[in-house]
Amino acid sequence: MAEGTFELHPGDALYPETVLELSDVPQTLYVRGNPEVLSTPALSIIGARKASPYGLAVAELAAKVAVEAGVTVVSGGAVGCDQASGWAAVNAGGKHVVVLGTGTDVVYPRSSAGLITRTLDTGGAVVSISPWGMGPRKFAFPRRNRVIAALSQALFVSEAGMPSGTFSTAEAAMDLGRELLAVPGSILSPESRGTNYLIANGACCIVDEESIEMAISRIYGTLRYSRPDAPGIADLDPTQQTVIHALIASPLKVDDIAALVSLDAVGVLKLLGSLELEGLIERMMDGRYAPSKFALHAQTPFGHNGKRVN
Repeated sequence: MAEGTFELHPGDALYPETVLELSDVPQTLYVRGNPEVLSTPALSIIGARKASPYGLAVAELAAKVAVEAGVTVVSGGAVGCDQASGWAAVNAGGKHVVVLGTGTDVVYPRSSAGLITRTLDTGGAVVSISPWGMGPRKFAFPRRNRVIAALSQALFVSEAGMPSGTFSTAEAAMDLGRELLAVPGSILSPESRGTNYLIANGACCIVDEESIEMAISRIYGTLRYSRPDAPGIADLDPTQQTVIHALIASPLKVDDIAALVSLDAVGVLKLLGSLELEGLIERMMDGRYAPSKFALHAQTPFGHNGKRVN
């Protein structure tokens, strides 16, 4: 095997005990990077691949809070919420574990290449139950999801539609007795149907940054270190405030926004243009508008002091 690569088997000192709890224990874990990180307290963060700015912002926030509490972040490295949580973890100075559905030496999806490199460079690990060199196989991903669930003491779902591949990971977590944390969203948003369903069926409801911090403290017995105050956004006039409030509840089309604030076509386009220029909203692929990650990361819709921090 190449330097920095490992094959771990049940009974090996570095084989993570949490994975032994699976009903069909993987007989080999193929690892690149630091195998010791697989046995550290960890939070798995997953969510939609076609994520909204809301889902991405929540995944990043959860990863940041976890790292600041000394907890490793585990993800599947997929496009969307997984990659958002992974990048947030390493950028916050924490450890990240990527669990692939391919061989550990196969970069899939290709967009995860930079994250995998950064994960390894910062003392994390890439792990798989698929042999070296194996490309993507449909059957491998549900098996991969069970490892994501097993490696952590809790599973955080930032955003999920229905039906969703996220649910196989959530089901595995529940089978293992792991705590399930889920973030609610608008009942009108298809991107939040899955997480709302999980909450309705017993998942811990995460409603704000403080509830993430409290859940991590309760589950892992660790306190988050001091953090700077969250930045505000921009001074907003009443019409802008109305639009931001509505978009936080659910992404909207131009016509819906125009009706909401009683503006004509030219007026609403000028309004949306100004909010885009401020970095407060962005246009989604389906034409709807949503609040940006910057706006969503503020602790309140208008920040502590109503001023944007550049």
